[in-house]
Formats: sequence, C-alpha cells, structure tokens
Amino acid sequence: MSQSILTCPDPTRLHPLDGFTNTVFLKPLLEHESATNITVGAYSYYHDFDDPRSFFRRNVRYNFGFSGTRLRIGKYCAIGHGATILMADANHPIGGVTGFPFAIFGQDWADPPLSEYPRGPVGDIVIGNDVWIGYEATILPGAQIGNGVIIDAKAVVGGTIPDYAVVVGNPGQVVKMRFDDATITRLNRLAWWDWSAETVALALPALIKGDVAELESFCP
Repeated sequence: MSQSILTCPDPTRLHPLDGFTNTVFLKPLLEHESATNITVGAYSYYHDFDDPRSFFRRNVRYNFGFSGTRLRIGKYCAIGHGATILMADANHPIGGVTGFPFAIFGQDWADPPLSEYPRGPVGDIVIGNDVWIGYEATILPGAQIGNGVIIDAKAVVGGTIPDYAVVVGNPGQVVKMRFDDATITRLNRLAWWDWSAETVALALPALIKGDVAELESFCP
C-alpha cells in the first residue's frame, strides 16, 4: 500500500462517521466548551445512544473549578455510553466534624468560604492513551489510568491503574494484565499513539493482531 494514497479520519471533525451522530471526537467537541482544565488527545471519542455532544457537561460531573484539579484524556481513547468522570469538586470536606458544605448555600453560612474547608489532597484525573472505558463505568477523582487499560462496563475506578491492565467491578480491581511486563515496556517505548495517522494506517494489521515485533518495524 502506497503511503501517498492513504486517507485517514479527520481528527478535527466532530462527527467522524458519515450519517451517524451518536459518536463524537472529543477534542473538537471540547473547543466549544468553556472548561479550561480539560485536555483531550486526537481521535479519542465518546459514543452515546442519545446525544454525545453534552459529554463535558453531562458525563464530566462536578467540574466547578475550586479544587484546582484537571482532567487529561490521552489519544485514541474509546469511551462508552454513560461513562461518568467525577471531578474532585464533588468531594465534601471531611477533615472536620461534618462533611456538610455550608458555604455553597451562602448568607451567614458563607463564612468561612468553601476554599478554607479542610480537604485532603486530590490529584488530577489522568486517562492514558488507547484506554477503553466501558458502558456506564465511573472514574473517581484522582484516578491515574495507564496506557492501554480496559475498564469493564459499570466498573468504578479510582487510584492508580497500571498500563495495559483490565479492571472490573466496584470497587474496580485489576483482574489481569493484557501483556507481560517486557511487552508492555516495548509498547510504551513505541508509543504508537504519537505516530502520524498515516503511519498508524500502515501499521493497522500489526496493531489489530498484536504483533509487537512487526509493529516495531513501523516505528518512525
């Protein structure tokens, strides 16, 4: 196959599938949102049986901004219908006697402000590259999800998930690794998600069949 005649999907196109509006690329969708604490890599998509265009408002919850945390979604991620990402602003302060957020109701309850409530440290949510998030899964504040991870339908995931793990259940548990340690190291070194779309197109047989040795021959 000659690379000069390759055609690849346009990563800036909101609806990448002709005549099908239930799937959107998230990066161009984000350009129409006001959130400044979210980044998304090319070709990551969301599928919804209703309207996927509300993903950053309906599926990314509690993104009010006062926690100062960010959401980073890598490239080539596939997110299934109803998956929910809970930002750290959802966390109630529990360092004192009560977890009730008085300040949000204002009036004489506004002092001290919510920013002064005792909170434990919560980091950004990081979703690596080539992550598949299944139907109605939930990603918790501070989750660190590695490259190549598969998250089962309705799983609830927090903490650190290693590269190429398979996670199921509530709470989410790693039930298997997709590859051995040596292969995972090779895949992360290849970082195929950073290749040009044309190179990815040429390498598709190796990507799909899992032939890592062949895949390495395409590495730029």
